[in-house]
Formats: sequence, structure tokens, C-alpha cells
Amino acid sequence: MKRLATALAVLSLASPMQAEKPPVVEGFRETLFSVYDLDGAVALYEEVAGWEVAHRGVAGPDQARFWNLDPSQRIEEVLLVNPGDDQGFLRLVRFPGAEQQQMRPGAQTWDTGGIFDVNVRVTDVHRKLAELQRHGWLSYSEPVEFRFGKFVVREVLAQGPDGVVLAMIERVEPTLEGWPNLREFSYIFNATQVVRDFDASFAFFVDKLGFKVYLEHHGASSEAGPSVLGLPQNLTTEIPRRVAIVSPKGDNFGSVEILAFDGATGQDFSARAVPPNLGHLALRFPVSDAGAYLAQLRSHGIEPAAGPAVVEIAPYGPVQGFAIQAPEGAWLEFLELPTPVDAVSPHPRPLSLPHSAPAQGEGRPPPPHSHQPSVAEDGRWRPLPTGGREGVGEGRGEGFHGE
Repeated sequence: MKRLATALAVLSLASPMQAEKPPVVEGFRETLFSVYDLDGAVALYEEVAGWEVAHRGVAGPDQARFWNLDPSQRIEEVLLVNPGDDQGFLRLVRFPGAEQQQMRPGAQTWDTGGIFDVNVRVTDVHRKLAELQRHGWLSYSEPVEFRFGKFVVREVLAQGPDGVVLAMIERVEPTLEGWPNLREFSYIFNATQVVRDFDASFAFFVDKLGFKVYLEHHGASSEAGPSVLGLPQNLTTEIPRRVAIVSPKGDNFGSVEILAFDGATGQDFSARAVPPNLGHLALRFPVSDAGAYLAQLRSHGIEPAAGPAVVEIAPYGPVQGFAIQAPEGAWLEFLELPTPVDAVSPHPRPLSLPHSAPAQGEGRPPPPHSHQPSVAEDGRWRPLPTGGREGVGEGRGEGFHGE
């Protein structure tokens, strides 16, 4: 009896400690596009990206309520995945009959508000751009080849229907490692927000959301020339760019990029970055305890734009969570998405964690929480010298909008 009493006492002491375990947030698992032509978008991503349909259906009225819409609003959706991957999914949604406008209509890269683009890796950026162009897509420039530290990459920003922008990145040298399922497109691994107030956005993600810094850079190009971001070639040396890549774990898997232009001012579309408008609709981050995380955010003065609520999200089932908006409009959802997620992918990997460890040579640095440029221990990320140019042409780096 004495042993039992002692054991119960230990359990009673342990329970509060367990209850106080901080919530764990992962990099985003899904990005959502609001599209006008759902069937056309699905066909394009199946053909060009090589992605496969993991779910197709109609969302329930609780999803409409969560997005502050009339519960009678029909929401058609398709979930696309890169075969073999358990992260970086794309969910396409269509709102038949809804009054909509594009979030970033005809936007320049330096226009602000909402989500600007998402990043994927490709094996041949020229071939992929040509395939998208045959479907009516445009680009801000021709593919640009450039050196970033020890890496040589080619990159292009392609803009499609509904204002969607894809950043396609091809590694030239050294040989890319750690992406075994890259055939046409990789999974989506990064999403960019172009902002007016860099410091406010940085503080929001790092100081309030608790994200960690993966990379920081500030500078203009050292020479005039082509720019992935579509800047006038004679002005690339006169318009510095500030960039930070942040994520819950300080890596580049489901990360958020913050980009600001010093000296280039455009339109602001922050107010349009809400459902059911067309374009980059949202990012969905898995969180272990949505209630605890929301309490944490409220302590920093952040109130939800939607929820907290339980929403039926196929193919996961009932999911508890909430949504917030970043300072310049980007819609971010934090949901208790189940793990493992192997059932979602048509060809699941043996690993079931949302973010598996990279292969040797693809290190994830643990950069410090600071406003100084981060440098990976393996040299993967190095801030460019003043001027921001190393090698042929101008680019952003691998998931980096600095150039």
C-alpha cells in the first residue's frame, strides 16, 4: 500500500509537468490555392509537376464557417501530393458562385500583401518553364543561372492563372542529394511573403510565433544584370533586398520567407488575402496542441482570424485548430493534423515523421536567434557579399529571394 501511495504521489506530481509540455509546431504540410478552374489546375499539376491526387471531394459546412463564409457555400477541393513524400502537399479549392477577386492581380514582385509564391525543386528548369508556357503561364524573367556560396543553381519565377506564382529551382552543381522523390517537381518546401515592414514581420514570426531563423541576407546586386525578381537590369545595384527564411524548427522544410525591397514601392494587397479570393490562399502548419499554442500566441497579443474550431478536413478527419493572419495579410492555419501521414501519399515513404532528416550533405543548420546573417555549419547557406552577386547572373539562392 505504501508503494502504491508513493507511486500515485509521483504520478500526481508528473501530470502537471506533462500538461505544461510546450506545443510542437512543424513546418507547413499544405499550401492552398484558390482557383477558378479546378479541373484545369488538377490536370496541369498532374502533367507538369507529376503530382498525384490523394483526395477529391466537397468540404463540409464547418470549413465554410471556419473561413468566415456562409455555411451554404460549396467548396470543392483536390489534394495533390508528390509521390513518396509526406509533406509539402498542394490543396486546390474552388468556391462555385462566390464573389471573388484575385488576391494579387497582375502583381509585380515588389507589390506587398498575402503570399507571393511557393518554391519547388526541378531537374530541368528550362524544360519545366516551356511546359508551363504551353499552358499560358508567364515568367518574370528567363531562367537565371548564378552561384550562391558553393552552389550553382538556375531559377525562374513563373506566374499562372489566378495569380499563382511558382519559384522553380534547379541545382546545377554539386549534385543534389537528399531529394529521392524529385522527378518532375519536388514537394513544396518554402513560401514567400513580400512585405512593406520587414522588422514587424520578422518580429511576428520569430518573437511571437516562436519560429527560428534559417537564413538572413540584406544587400543589392554588385553588378547590373538579369534578376529572377524581374527588377530593371539597370537598377539591380540600387535596390537592396532584405530576406529572412524562418520556420518552426529553423530549417528549410515548410519554411516562410520574408522579403522586402528597399527603394521599390508597389501596390499593397494585404486586405485581399482572405477566403474565398483567388490565388495563394493559406499555409497549414501541424501543431501538437492547438489550444496551448493559441494561448501562447494570445499572450503576445495575437487573436485568431478564424476558430478555434473543429473542422472536418479530408483525408485526415475532424481536426482542431485556428487561423491567424500575418501582419501583411498571409493566412496561416495551425491544425492538429495527425501523424503519421503515410495514408495520404499514394506511395508513402518508410519514414512517417512530417519532416525526415536530410541526406548527408544537405544539413539543416541551427542558426541563432539574431538579426545577423546565418551561416550553416556545412556551408549550405552563406550571406552574399555586399552587392549580393557571386557568379553568372542574379538569383535568389536555393529558396532565397535575395536577388
